[in-house]
Amino acid sequence: MTANLPETKSVRTPFKADHVGSFLRPERLKKAREQFKEGSITHEELTRVEDEEITKLVSAQLENGLTAVTDGEFRRTWWHMDFLLGLDGIEYTETGEGIPFNGIKTKAHGYKVTGRIGYSGNHPFLDHFRKLQEIAGEGVKVKYTIPSPNMLFFHSGIETGLYQNGEDFYKDLIPAYRAFIKDLYDAGCRYLQLDDTAWSLFFSEESRALARAFGSDPDRLVHKFAEAINGAIEGRPDDLLVTMHICRGNFRSSYASSGSYEGASEVIFSKLNVDGLFLEFDDERSGGFEPLRFVNRPDLTIVLGLVTSKFPELEDEEQVKARIREAATYVPLQQLALSPQCGFASTEEGNILTEEEQWAKVRHIAKIAEEVWGPKA
Repeated sequence: MTANLPETKSVRTPFKADHVGSFLRPERLKKAREQFKEGSITHEELTRVEDEEITKLVSAQLENGLTAVTDGEFRRTWWHMDFLLGLDGIEYTETGEGIPFNGIKTKAHGYKVTGRIGYSGNHPFLDHFRKLQEIAGEGVKVKYTIPSPNMLFFHSGIETGLYQNGEDFYKDLIPAYRAFIKDLYDAGCRYLQLDDTAWSLFFSEESRALARAFGSDPDRLVHKFAEAINGAIEGRPDDLLVTMHICRGNFRSSYASSGSYEGASEVIFSKLNVDGLFLEFDDERSGGFEPLRFVNRPDLTIVLGLVTSKFPELEDEEQVKARIREAATYVPLQQLALSPQCGFASTEEGNILTEEEQWAKVRHIAKIAEEVWGPKA
């Protein structure tokens, strides 16, 4: 007779060799998107090109050592805007000036809150996910990325009178996110990543001053950001892995902000209910590993972004291993993993390296991870 075993909670963890999600758009895809904008091909023709290029991408990810695959964000123009524009009450706008990135600027595209924020249940990303899952096929781990709810902090609708202050909009946004995540889960998603650049508000005094300029106390706002993340994923099923990527900006191999995690470390590492954190540690702009001392959960994976996606040169393998060992003085080695510090193309323009150089980076990560943690750990 079989004994009744106690029910155990499943362990949710990123893979030891993982990635942030976006990949360089092939020239064929870029051309097709331009042709669609010009009206020389139909949406159906563009979708066919996207499907074919994503099929190639999924194969390339597996062939180069990854376990979880994404669609590379090939159907998006921006890593965040395409998702947010699919929510109720948010509309596209021309900003007149692009976002500054260390001497260069993005396209002057933006979004604004024009009505009460909500979710109507027909978000295009649901179909995008279903197509990715169909392309990946049975048995392949599929990862899907969306922006964090905190990406609306600078676009909160105060000027329209819809919301009273820069944080009031969360009361509508959090239920909208929770409903979308439920629909995404019902569509089959079991690995979700939230991408978030807003946390950089707490990483330098200059950035904290920017938060104050928006009428928020940064020491209080950091807890509001955590509440937004936790609220969005509250009640998620036990088999849904949720991670978050904290970014300092990634456009054409440049960046938008600097600073150590120290300014928000206690909240990030001990207050967030995510299963894993993808963190930038590829250069001195991110500071050292000391903030990891606040990790107080044995089920939280820290994915070290020690390999840059911005430049083609491969990092010295032994130096990467040495940095992993250094991080392991704060967090047990089995709670660590390895990835690029960011995606390879947070916008459709992409970083300044070739596709082969991109895949060399991915293979480099997979090789180091296997040597540190074992094959397909």
